[in-house]
Amino acid sequence: MSNRVVCREASHAGSWYTASGPQLNAQLEGWLSQVQSTKRPARAIIAPHAGYTYCGSCAAHAYKQVDPSITRRIFILGPSHHVPLSRCALSSVDIYRTPLYDLRIDQKIYGELWKTGMFERMSLQTDEDEHSIEMHLPYTAKAMESHKDEFTIIPVLVGALSESKEQEFGKLFSKYLADPSNLFVVSSDFCHWGQRFRYSYYDESQGEIYRSIEHLDKMGMSIIEQLDPVSFSNYLKKYHNTICGRHPIGVLLNAITELQKNGMNMSFSFLNYAQSSQCRNWQDSSIAQSSIFMDSSLFC
Repeated sequence: MSNRVVCREASHAGSWYTASGPQLNAQLEGWLSQVQSTKRPARAIIAPHAGYTYCGSCAAHAYKQVDPSITRRIFILGPSHHVPLSRCALSSVDIYRTPLYDLRIDQKIYGELWKTGMFERMSLQTDEDEHSIEMHLPYTAKAMESHKDEFTIIPVLVGALSESKEQEFGKLFSKYLADPSNLFVVSSDFCHWGQRFRYSYYDESQGEIYRSIEHLDKMGMSIIEQLDPVSFSNYLKKYHNTICGRHPIGVLLNAITELQKNGMNMSFSFLNYAQSSQCRNWQDSSIAQSSIFMDSSLFC
């Protein structure tokens, strides 16, 4: 039997973010240094996955709340952008490379998840084509650098799940969320607005188009803060907001709901919101980003 270690390359380095380790480190340090860490430690964060030019400073607000001294496993739930997937998928590799240092996949947890029969395996091609997980790897490496040999990652590609599937996966992940040494990272941008995204919702009462987008997004973020997966699903059905990580968010909200049944209390807090550009006419387009974190101090 082969013991060959299989690696996923940092396939978006050099395009979505710099491939230079020292330069990347300096950029991440710069963004993180501008953010307060009063909310630490986080048990879960929702952060964007656009190119760092657009979302690097926004993502820093979430990653600043990570406490590397207690975090030992990091679950990264990212939406599938390129392949149709009705369930969730696990990677087929051992190592995720970053320009900073390599991140090890937790094969023990992967084994437990695989045994449930609820997961598919993604090919290396699918893994390296997808950016939703990779864009969190450099920030994960930076946030954990003081304990870089003491943690593992559990990357999970989340498909276009039905509401019942979101509940099933939420129930499965709830036992891992209950462990204070586990951190959940949910990868999601918010509204993708414009003709190229085939989405042009506009509430004129909010003023300029970009103000309408912000109002729509903050309506969704408010519902996320309420920790109510049903209300979040109803919001998506009503407004069809193009939140690309809606299914990973749904899984996390259902995991929280499961823990609440057992008497655990928790709280989500909105940290930062940004748009890649301010849309003022119908030819414009933008992608919105937000950073949200779940406070661990309210766990019983």
